[in-house]
Amino acid sequence: MKESFLARFIKYGLYAVAFVPLIIFDDFISPFHFGKVIIFRSLIEILFVFYLALIWRDKTYLPKRDSIFWSLVAFTAVFGLTTIFSIQVYESFWGTLERMGGFWTFIHYLAYFVMATALFKRTQDWFKWLDIAIFVGLLSALYGFGQKTDIDFFVGSGNRARIFGTIGNAALFSGYELFTTFLALAFYFKSDNSPKRKLFYGGTFLISALSILMTAVRGSLLGLALGLFVFALLYVWKFNSHRAKNLLVGFVVLVVAFAGFSFLFNDSKLVKSSSYLTRITDLSVKSYTIQTRLWAWEAGLKGWKESAKTIVLGWGPENFNVPFSKNFNPQFYAGPGAETFFDRAHNMFVEVLVTMGLIGLLSYLAVFVLAFKKIWLKLKNTSSSEAVMYIGSFALLSAYAVHNFFFFDTSANFILFFTFLGFLSFAGKNETEHMPQKQDRTPQLQQLVLVVLLILVSCIIYKTNIEPAKANYTVTRGIVRGWDNDTEGAVEKFKQAMSYDTFGMYEYRHRFAQYVFDNDDKIKNREVILDVIEEVKKNTQTHSADYLPLLYLSRLNILLGQGDTESEYNDIALEYANKALEIAPTFVRTYFEIGQVYISKHDYKKAAEAFKKASELNPQVGISYWYWAVVENELGNIKLAQELLDKALTVEYRFVPSESDALRMANIYIKTNNHKGLQIVFERLVHISPGNPQYHASLASLYAKSGNTDGAVEQAKKAAELDPTFEAEARAFVQSLGREW
Repeated sequence: MKESFLARFIKYGLYAVAFVPLIIFDDFISPFHFGKVIIFRSLIEILFVFYLALIWRDKTYLPKRDSIFWSLVAFTAVFGLTTIFSIQVYESFWGTLERMGGFWTFIHYLAYFVMATALFKRTQDWFKWLDIAIFVGLLSALYGFGQKTDIDFFVGSGNRARIFGTIGNAALFSGYELFTTFLALAFYFKSDNSPKRKLFYGGTFLISALSILMTAVRGSLLGLALGLFVFALLYVWKFNSHRAKNLLVGFVVLVVAFAGFSFLFNDSKLVKSSSYLTRITDLSVKSYTIQTRLWAWEAGLKGWKESAKTIVLGWGPENFNVPFSKNFNPQFYAGPGAETFFDRAHNMFVEVLVTMGLIGLLSYLAVFVLAFKKIWLKLKNTSSSEAVMYIGSFALLSAYAVHNFFFFDTSANFILFFTFLGFLSFAGKNETEHMPQKQDRTPQLQQLVLVVLLILVSCIIYKTNIEPAKANYTVTRGIVRGWDNDTEGAVEKFKQAMSYDTFGMYEYRHRFAQYVFDNDDKIKNREVILDVIEEVKKNTQTHSADYLPLLYLSRLNILLGQGDTESEYNDIALEYANKALEIAPTFVRTYFEIGQVYISKHDYKKAAEAFKKASELNPQVGISYWYWAVVENELGNIKLAQELLDKALTVEYRFVPSESDALRMANIYIKTNNHKGLQIVFERLVHISPGNPQYHASLASLYAKSGNTDGAVEQAKKAAELDPTFEAEARAFVQSLGREW
């Protein structure tokens, strides 16, 4: 029976969803996630209105309910429940600009699943969707290859060491490509393939697998390896294939050989000469990347155990950063630029447990358990010609579970995951031709309701998708004007963005504040700082358990109070910094803010106490000792200041001074005639400003005093080369060392 136009319209809309992972809004903040979710939500909202009209006319399009359906409904319900009881409801409902998650977005994935399982009633419907998904995954992989070039068309190009395709992050991209890899592998073995189709599926499998290798994401590589092992093992079991047995043995040997190579040659010149080999052969749990993951999980689990409520309901979706901050491990802070903010656990199972509690984890695990169960039952009871699809499905789900043990999901991954679950749900039913029911005899009422719903959805799309997009774009125009040194234009655009007061404002307000920090010397109207303060205060209302807005407020008030030791703004800044400290008592940077406030107040003794505390939290960070040394110098404790400078320059994460910082260090070392310290400082100055002849001349003198005659001669000649007026003095200096000019 021919489907209605309405049903076909919805189906083609669902097919269009497959192309969402290719969307990039390159002129927006969060270019790889924001656009995808904005388009996806708008598309699903429109389609769902027509779907409601369809099931009103024809009840056979109601969703077919099975164990996978109910597991997703249960997990979504838990998502909603934990959002209601979240420590920050706003964050849980709307998510963050960076990840574009939250309950509001998640219910769109469930709506998509419901429509797909209701509309796709035949195997060919699902195979057509999966074919499109495989093709889109191939395009994303090829786009990733383009990032290895210098072609501007590819966002992120420039011979990138680790590609990320159209997904924007190497780890998320590799997780996405796992779906492409195993779907293509399963489809390759379909018995009804033409030679061209086998070529397409085989080529896509190889290209997508290669793209995963090019990400150098070890968790995904482990998932890929396990998935291939499972595929080969099940293929041998189901078909008793000698070729598959040989491939399985060869694969195991290859994995063992790789592990042995990594263990034996991890420190070899061959491996060290390649950043790629260095990364993928580093299997030690003591590597910094793995350590940061373990610290993040530890912080989250400590937070999860904090109370009965957090054990059962968690902290609320999208709020992993709250327990992470409360239990922050100071070892995360390795100096400026260190990654100290984890908004995700980088482990979906830990993420769900910490943010949604035991009920969340159990419902999330149920999705996997029921999916594995359905695949296994179908695999055991399916004829050999069809079994390969379920072998591929089992391998894919295994690989995906391993990947999710080290990472998390975003829009592109969720779209494929929910599609895959929809296919599994369909696989448990008998394929039928659609036989429409008799339509209701109220077409006018249906049309009226449809029009009303479309108007309502249009308003929702405008408020939740279009308006946030306008605000996002306006902020980036402010950033661009700032790059062009148009300070007034940048401030104007930031203020315009603030007027939208829509989703994403948390990030936009902080972007505005960051612009003020970076361009304080260019902003003549101090009212701008007061305006930013009022905006950032709004973030403290929606994010009461977040220390970051408090630190921004502290810094903004420091700007207002600088140069006036009696300014009330210094006291306000200190108040905000102390509030931040209550939320995250071991966050190193907060002590820097407190120290800066006391410097503004000329209370160097308390400033020294703050920087001392920072250095105690992580004794291997040089910049803490540098700040501490500066205030000890102001207090007249020159010997202690020099000892601290020595530490700053020699600890694991040593302080790398700017030119002005190096000159300040030189002044401290000069006070006690510390030639060794001066030598280190001027070596740094020569590196920073190799065209300054005075730096070379000073370094020549220091080398001479330390007995490094060759170095002294070299630096003296360099000073004369840069400035001929130095030549006579340099010549005499060299001859005094007993060397010829």
